[in-house]
Amino acid sequence: MTDALAQERDAAAKPADLLRILGRANSFNVRKVLWVCDEIGIAYTREDFGRGFAPTDTPEFLQLNPTGQVPVVIVGNRVMRESNTIVRYLAAKHGATDLYPADAEERQAIEQWMDWVAYDITHALRGAFLGGQLREAPYDHPWYVAQGQKELVHVMGLLNGHLAGSGPYVMGDRFTIADIPVGLVVNRWFSLTHPGLVRPNYTALSDYYELMTDRPAFRRHGRNGLP
Repeated sequence: MTDALAQERDAAAKPADLLRILGRANSFNVRKVLWVCDEIGIAYTREDFGRGFAPTDTPEFLQLNPTGQVPVVIVGNRVMRESNTIVRYLAAKHGATDLYPADAEERQAIEQWMDWVAYDITHALRGAFLGGQLREAPYDHPWYVAQGQKELVHVMGLLNGHLAGSGPYVMGDRFTIADIPVGLVVNRWFSLTHPGLVRPNYTALSDYYELMTDRPAFRRHGRNGLP
């Protein structure tokens, strides 16, 4: 890469409302942004950055995101990071009140599920997925893998119970942006192949997975053969 990504950003800001998504399409967090864009109908371009593609530890990329992670979303002169925040911003910016209502109490109820996925489930997946399936150090220590699998079974059981009692969607009878991180987690749950993971028969999760599969954007970015 020759010049700074910031210079490329300025050059690509025409038209000003065209989103640029920096991040590989197989990234869990990038897929959240791609999914919400397709749900709402937001035009975007995407460029491969991250594992196996353009590096994210260069000075140019770190000017855009000091954490060195994807996705980075650029629109005009605005640079955004953190996938859940980006999803919420795009839904609010584009007036998708069916997915993200204007009411503060309704938003809080949606966001608590998104943030629960970002912490509790993601923490469990470090051992169960990064360590157990991808065998990435330092998460591949046998104790850490087993602990991650145990935690994952527990938190997915909590989600199964919620969907069984309050579904079929996370927020009840309608699809919202809460279903985007949750849907991707459920896809990963059913994609795990490590022999040490004993998956209980969580029927509400299975029903939810099939319900999500009815959505074209989920088939494109969620249940697409990637974990």
